Amino acid sequence: MEAKFFSKQTTRREMLRTSVTLAGTGVLAGLMPGSLLSPPASGAANSQQAASSADRLAQMRAQMSAVPLQTTKLRDNIYLLSGPGGNMVVLSGADGKVLVDSSFAGAAPKIKSAMEGIGGGPLKVLINTHWHFDHTDGNEAMHQAGALIVAHENTRKRLSTPQDIATFGLHFDPSPVAALPQQTFPDETKMYFNGEALTLAHFSPAHTDSDIYVRYEKGNVLHMGDVWFGGAYPFLDASSGGNIDGMIAGSARGLTLADADTKIVPGHGPVGDKAALAKTHDMLVTVRDRVNALKAAGKSQQETVAAKPTADLDAVWGKGMVNGDLFTTVVYSTL
Repeated sequence: MEAKFFSKQTTRREMLRTSVTLAGTGVLAGLMPGSLLSPPASGAANSQQAASSADRLAQMRAQMSAVPLQTTKLRDNIYLLSGPGGNMVVLSGADGKVLVDSSFAGAAPKIKSAMEGIGGGPLKVLINTHWHFDHTDGNEAMHQAGALIVAHENTRKRLSTPQDIATFGLHFDPSPVAALPQQTFPDETKMYFNGEALTLAHFSPAHTDSDIYVRYEKGNVLHMGDVWFGGAYPFLDASSGGNIDGMIAGSARGLTLADADTKIVPGHGPVGDKAALAKTHDMLVTVRDRVNALKAAGKSQQETVAAKPTADLDAVWGKGMVNGDLFTTVVYSTL
């Protein structure tokens, strides 16, 4: 997503009305960069922008390290760890633990303590659902604790090279070698731990181009990563391939993997079920179709946002990370 999504004439007040906020933790509240109000900077301004990004990343990391971590049992040996960063899942048993996502680096001591409290063998494997830092910032700490890091090949590519999330004006330098996935796959792979069969499979570009799901076949648990934001408008990272059609295809795929008893873990938000995921899928289709109709009629991005195509949906879906105007902006940009 590029800075041109917001016009030069956009006022700070208008920008704040369409900026991102997080329910509960507020990790991104007030962190939307002024650089989104104008074209990309150059020269000395670039250095200042990079410093600002580093400061905001440090602020987010500090905030997240203070967020309490909660442990919730999903099945006999499958647990949800939630609070800081994206939702994590632990599979535990005599074979050792398999952890999905690593949250923020500052939360690593809490995560390790929570896993010790669950019991079972030591940490053996860490799976990343995609490259974003709220899911991978703790990779190095988990690798040092003994985990082999497994992810889609695009996660390694993105973590090993400089990345930007233009929507938030955030820049990321390459991750340390110890934080990179040591084992990758292009499409699908399987693991067998603690009597459980885990299927890891790649989504077509949706939230990013590195998204995977993790399916626990015996336990009937499905971790969707950020291809599902539970009960809220999702964030689509166009800078790394995210797009609305991919999110719709991803939620549709999730529905084919679930039954009425499946516990579905979103990247953010409460654990849900097939019915909840279906509601999200329907919302995504509705917003995509409305925005597409306006764009096809020749409406500009600004005109489309002003038309409020999500007005009747915002009370339900606009209370999370992304409000209706920002979601409209992102959907428009990826059609």
